[in-house]
Amino acid sequence: MIRTAILVDGGYFRRRMLAYAGSQEPVPAADTLYKYCMKHLAHDRGECSLYRVLYYDCPPSEKNVYHPLLKKIVNLKREPLYAWNMAFLNALRTKRKFAVRLGKLADEQAVYNLKYEATKALMKGEKRLEDLTEDDFTLNIKQKGVDTRIGIDMVSMALKKQVDKIVLIAGDCDFVPAAKFARREGIDIVLDSMGAYVRPEMSEHIDGLTTFVYSFSKERQGTFSGIHADKPAPADGQGTVHP
Repeated sequence: MIRTAILVDGGYFRRRMLAYAGSQEPVPAADTLYKYCMKHLAHDRGECSLYRVLYYDCPPSEKNVYHPLLKKIVNLKREPLYAWNMAFLNALRTKRKFAVRLGKLADEQAVYNLKYEATKALMKGEKRLEDLTEDDFTLNIKQKGVDTRIGIDMVSMALKKQVDKIVLIAGDCDFVPAAKFARREGIDIVLDSMGAYVRPEMSEHIDGLTTFVYSFSKERQGTFSGIHADKPAPADGQGTVHP
């Protein structure tokens, strides 16, 4: 059996899942993640055994942040997103062979920014300041330590020979050094970018590209879909992976 570890960049997965599967309550969202990970094992027709699913994210911020449109302080702990994130993380902790690895948020730098579309509309004169709404703003908080934890775990599993294969559900080139090292140690590295563009510097240091993101909508109709390539296929800038 091929011992397989699945490493999930949580923030990335949640953004892609929202785009393809729509919004869900915390417990169903945790079930969606679990089922998605299991598809990677099923794809190899029973040849893989699950070592563990490692989910990397940050706990939600409890900081008070000034909102420039509302002209008041927003207590993030009282926002619906805080409760959703806490319930989602707790739901994941109950899953068999799931481990939650938490970094930190740089919430001392948290700020509400205008979205790109709103900024562009203002600059082109298509929207006035008085036309702005809360939907035109986004909360910007950077993560700290998440990518580092993923890289350390990849290197550790490779050195200790704990796994034969690592499936990385992510879309960041920050993992290139860790992926390169693990491959040198004989680990099969498979990337699941969930349909997003894969940069050449990342493609060079993985052994395959597999994604099941397009099955989100098709599963509602009782069908299944996946894309697999022994080596990563070319991708365009619109987030489409060509089999």
